Amino acid sequence: MAIKTKQDRRNKIKARVRGHISGTTECPRLTVFRSNKQIYAQVIDDLSGKTLASASSLKITDKAPKKELAAKVGEMIAKSAQEAGITTVVFDRNGYLYHGRVRELADAARKGGLKF
Repeated sequence: MAIKTKQDRRNKIKARVRGHISGTTECPRLTVFRSNKQIYAQVIDDLSGKTLASASSLKITDKAPKKELAAKVGEMIAKSAQEAGITTVVFDRNGYLYHGRVRELADAARKGGLKF
């Protein structure tokens, strides 16, 4: 059966990746969601099913290109995670290509002090 839409393709990749990646209390999962206008990041403990830290471009008021907003969200999630006592995470790109906004967010989170 052929994949019909881009969304179907992403969901297939997402399911495959989530079969391998899981966040624990010691090393939670940093997941990214990207919409057309915004980008969101969450640090999740999958064992307890709780979100430990989150950040999104909705909180940023200044106008900037999407890549710059993604970098700011990466810095925000790193700061928020470190305040929660988290230093290492597993990166879940959520079926998106590791390119563009997703990569900018990941690089900024690394610069902010998260290890993955």
